[in-house]
Amino acid sequence: MEKVDLYTEKAIELLWTWGPRLVLAIVILVVGIIIINSFSRFLRKVMKKRDIDPTLVPFLVGLISTLLKIMLIISVVDIVGVKTTSFVAVLGATGLAVGLALQGSLANFAGGVLILIFKPYKVGDYIQAQGEAGTVTTVQIFNTVLNTPDNLKVIIPNGPISSGTITNFSAEETRRMDMIFGIGYDDDLEKAKNVLKDMADADERILPDPAPFVGVTELAARSVNLVVRVWCKNEDYWGIHFDWQNNVKLRFDKENITIP
Repeated sequence: MEKVDLYTEKAIELLWTWGPRLVLAIVILVVGIIIINSFSRFLRKVMKKRDIDPTLVPFLVGLISTLLKIMLIISVVDIVGVKTTSFVAVLGATGLAVGLALQGSLANFAGGVLILIFKPYKVGDYIQAQGEAGTVTTVQIFNTVLNTPDNLKVIIPNGPISSGTITNFSAEETRRMDMIFGIGYDDDLEKAKNVLKDMADADERILPDPAPFVGVTELAARSVNLVVRVWCKNEDYWGIHFDWQNNVKLRFDKENITIP
């Protein structure tokens, strides 16, 4: 009988000591999960409104939700009375070891997140980065895939791209084109300039504003070099470039203007 009373007394003592903590921990756990889930839904809506890449939204929301729940569980365990110092230390050491082992992949992952959020380029843009140039076909979480003009597939890690220089040729609707043509020192300079101006005015692909410019850019050893500076739409850039190399030669021949 005495043993029963002793056990009962100890049970009451334990219940009185741990009961309030346990109830408080359960309440905090339930309320915390509800708040985290609500915050996750809110975060998902905000990301969608800000036009963040759809493939990135669930990953980021899940990652943030998981981290918050881990922090919540550690706090609840600490409230119950379990010492979490060792657990946090082990968790931190594990995270550090994994981070060191996967630092290259993590850098590419972080770069992919930054690219998908800030969007310095998108699928279909023609860019130059890390010494490669091509049309973006895929933006993945770890890599960006380019298709070069000669139909090669180039895969570039996102880490170096996000920390390097990116030239996006498709970001703006229009581009300036500078073309240089040389004439002989014995040729009529003003006549050559007028011929080039007439050609620019006659080409419907060249935009009238800003107006085309023709001027002398260099007095070279064997030629007077003229620059033709025009503005055009992105899609017309290369068509104008190749047509003008052909048409200027034909027109100069017709006007008896020499090309040294």
